Amino acid sequence: MNYPQHKNLNLPQIDQEILNYWKENDIFKKSISSRAQGAPFVFYEGPPSANGMPGIHHVVGRTIKDIFCRYKTLKGFQVERKGGWDTHGLPIELRVEQDLGITKEDIGTKISVEEYNKKCRETVFEYKQKWDDLTVKMGYWLDLDAPYITFHNEYIESVWWIIQQIYNKSLMYKGLTIQPFSPAAGTGLSSHELNQPGTYKDVTDTTIVACFEVVDIQKLNAAFQVNLESAHILAWTTTPWTLPSNTALCVGPKIEYVLIETFNPYTKNVQNLILAKDLLPKWLKLENERSVETNLEWD
Repeated sequence: MNYPQHKNLNLPQIDQEILNYWKENDIFKKSISSRAQGAPFVFYEGPPSANGMPGIHHVVGRTIKDIFCRYKTLKGFQVERKGGWDTHGLPIELRVEQDLGITKEDIGTKISVEEYNKKCRETVFEYKQKWDDLTVKMGYWLDLDAPYITFHNEYIESVWWIIQQIYNKSLMYKGLTIQPFSPAAGTGLSSHELNQPGTYKDVTDTTIVACFEVVDIQKLNAAFQVNLESAHILAWTTTPWTLPSNTALCVGPKIEYVLIETFNPYTKNVQNLILAKDLLPKWLKLENERSVETNLEWD
């Protein structure tokens, strides 16, 4: 093969010449058909979202992926590169609701479910042409003619099939995790959605101090040399939605804790509490303190 000589370096011109050569000679498809007997190297693109504009970070990521595919092709593997589109729901739903001036409660009344779904499917591919143009211009070889699309039933059913295979092999287990939740959207949120513009803002909100009852009261009585019927450990949180999934309390080995007797502000009953000594002034007025040496140990 003869390579052209370039006396004056003009990168855009060279780029276009190579792209034209690939297109006119169908080089990408030939790189697959010419290796029909080669071992397959499976590549599915981690699908971008076609409802957002592509950026330079997509070029960087795709370039890295393309290096591996080209290397495997040079090594004789048959590398079919399957493109795909991530049509994840929440950003699309919020965009459609904003465009139509509706809320979740309006679906089924002001707009039918069928009309709502149709609008979502239209919106999700708003920037697909931009993505296709970038894919070609950056020389990223990818099968764009038959991409997998995450809202297609065939794709959804394939995911359920995979989950069933995992379950049948006893590889699935139940775990505990903290899941961010959107009351407005009525759904859980992914880390990607939590990083959308405008997600975080400074607000003044109410925090919660939870009282966790001591189960082994006899062990506490021995530790503090007291004779109590019950006691509670105070825990402060700015994320009260995590409380239902709590499984343990953590204590600091270098923190000094105290046991105090006070009154529950709601029931007015006497209550014994354990909390960090340094935080005592933040929760109780020390001018109301009375002698505790007779029945409690501060150390």
